[in-house]
Amino acid sequence: MSIKLSIVIPCYNESEVFPETSRRLLALLDHLQTQALITEDSSLYFVDDGSEDNTWQLIQKLAENSSHVHGIKLSRNRGHQNALLAGLFCAEGDVLVSIDADLQDDISVIENMLIKHREGVDIVYGVRSARDTDTAFKRGTAETYYRLLELMGVDIVYNHADYRLLSRRALTALGDFNEVNLFLRGIIPLLGFRSATVEYERHERFAGESKYPLRKMLALAADGITSFSVTPLRLITALGFSVCLFSVVMALWIVLGKLLTDSIVPGWASSVVPIYFLGGVQLLSIGVLGEYVAKIYLETKRRPRYIIERII
Repeated sequence: MSIKLSIVIPCYNESEVFPETSRRLLALLDHLQTQALITEDSSLYFVDDGSEDNTWQLIQKLAENSSHVHGIKLSRNRGHQNALLAGLFCAEGDVLVSIDADLQDDISVIENMLIKHREGVDIVYGVRSARDTDTAFKRGTAETYYRLLELMGVDIVYNHADYRLLSRRALTALGDFNEVNLFLRGIIPLLGFRSATVEYERHERFAGESKYPLRKMLALAADGITSFSVTPLRLITALGFSVCLFSVVMALWIVLGKLLTDSIVPGWASSVVPIYFLGGVQLLSIGVLGEYVAKIYLETKRRPRYIIERII
């Protein structure tokens, strides 16, 4: 039995790639309809995340010419995760697939996602089979980050970003998560429904520039750790204990050095080294604590995650 599919595509300054993205996705809908996998009223939902170029005008024009295209315009830029969430909650359909607009994710595996959903799976993750298109720096830092999250107890799918399929009941369950600090890659596995993965090869960006520079990637990485793990706080406790133990050992070393060899420079070891060491530890600890306090501050204000200006 065919299902109604909605594909949600967050867009931020994507005017260069939008014509090709929309063409390929509309062709994909036609293909899936011919395979009797989806209904004729399946749609694309483009979410304009406060773009500064003419992305919204392109979405409007396409929506006027195709009944399969809808547009959601946010009142201002709210970031990729919030734009994605806005699209998911506004879109209709039995099944929703989220994908970026840059055409780096292989859209052909959506067919495999739908087949797995027919088998009773509520969440299907798109997982990269390799990172050959990444630079050595990006590949190394990404793999290290995923391993770091796993070590800290975060339930996350390795090499998965935000390319996934969600059933309607999985999306309904997602609506119960009200935190402002969004990290959907960590939230979705918490839903607990039956899940599966499909592998694909990631392509080069078709046009335009990446909307995730190093600064935003680091911010997303910090959100992923501090939103789902208290391990950094526990590490501070362990670090404090280690510093105390080190201080005791150093005090014994100074006393023994003075009594046995008389080779210790008066005042140096007992003042300069502890000052630098403890100062660095304190600043690091305050920074980690501050990150968690900032998260609490943002959550307690309960401000809206996004404001929708227009839906077409």
